[in-house]
Amino acid sequence: MASVQESVDVDVPVNVAYDQWTQFESFPQFMGGVERITQLDARHNHWVTTIGGVTREFDTEITEQRPEERIAWTSTAGEAKHAGVVTFHRLDDAKTRVMIQIDWEPEGIVEKAGAALGFDDRQVKADAQRFKQFIESRGGQTGAWRGEVERPS
Repeated sequence: MASVQESVDVDVPVNVAYDQWTQFESFPQFMGGVERITQLDARHNHWVTTIGGVTREFDTEITEQRPEERIAWTSTAGEAKHAGVVTFHRLDDAKTRVMIQIDWEPEGIVEKAGAALGFDDRQVKADAQRFKQFIESRGGQTGAWRGEVERPS
C-alpha cells in the first residue's frame, strides 16, 4: 500500500474549506487525474480516474464525516483500492490548514514505478495547491453537505 500526506493553508474560514470538500463532484476542477465523481447518495460516490494513461473506475463509501473536522472514505468496489482522509484545522477566523492523506494499492508496473519515483507525492502536492487556488479565487464554496457519518464501533 502506498501513502501520501500533504497539507496546505488556505485563506478561507474552516467552514468554507470543509464545505467545499463535501462537494465531491467538483474534485475534477482541482484534482489531476480525476475525470469524474458521481455522488450516488450521502455516503457513496463513483470515481473515474485516468493516471498515466490508465483509466480506472471504482466506488467509495464515506466512513466518517464530522463537519469542519474530517472526512474519510474508502473504496468498496471496482478497479482501485483507495482510501483517504482530510482533516481541517482552524488557524484563525480566515485561515484553515487542510491535511490530506491518500492511501492506495498501485497495480501494474507503470503505477508501481510511478509510486517508487514519487510521482504520486508530487500529484497530491499539486492537487493541494490547486485546491488552494480554487477555493481562494472563488471566495466561497460551491455547495455544502453538513451531515455526519460516524465510524462504526
